[in-house]
Amino acid sequence: MNTSKSITKTRPAEIVREYGPFDGVERIHGVTHDGQRVWAATGARLIAFDPASGDTTRALDIAGDAGTAFDGTYLYQIAERRIDKIDPASGQVLASIPAPGDGYDSGLAWAEGSLWVGQYRDRKIHQVDPATGAVIRSIDSNRFVTGVSWVDGELWHGTWEGDESDIRRIDPQSGAVLERLEMPDGVGVSGLESDGAGLFYAGGGGSGKVRAVRRPQ
Repeated sequence: MNTSKSITKTRPAEIVREYGPFDGVERIHGVTHDGQRVWAATGARLIAFDPASGDTTRALDIAGDAGTAFDGTYLYQIAERRIDKIDPASGQVLASIPAPGDGYDSGLAWAEGSLWVGQYRDRKIHQVDPATGAVIRSIDSNRFVTGVSWVDGELWHGTWEGDESDIRRIDPQSGAVLERLEMPDGVGVSGLESDGAGLFYAGGGGSGKVRAVRRPQ
């Protein structure tokens, strides 16, 4: 894998806004965006907030200890060793599939009819069949993988090792690192999702915050 500095554009992450901490929330795990609201998995609840006002607008009693995704209609949430498919209107769990990491899963994204699941310590991203949980293919990273996001055909993921964290764009075929947005020291990325435009929303783990980070155009 070629991850040399010569081909990797590296720049400081531009954090444009912080949200939270939120009432009763100690940690942010997965993060997704439904076109209007940002959703964040907080352990025992899935909360949604308005990114313009920062106000919490929904709360579902849904277990979530890792990544969150939205397919245009339904939410997907990693909980322990499974991925739940959730109706966001009712909060009802409609279906569940096994998570590929058997409890060691991290980020979650939806793209091109598949779920994409980060494997934290395995440094991998798996493309998964959303109906069965079968792994279609795997992409290697060279860092611990946290959140995962597809936007405009680009694959981005968060990393977090020790006190160092970044948001990086990788080649979805080779896993080569193409671009890195370095977070400030001590600022971690747990969940990650694009708003489909110029921002990423990055979960901040134990800070209880979600940060909006500008996506390079």
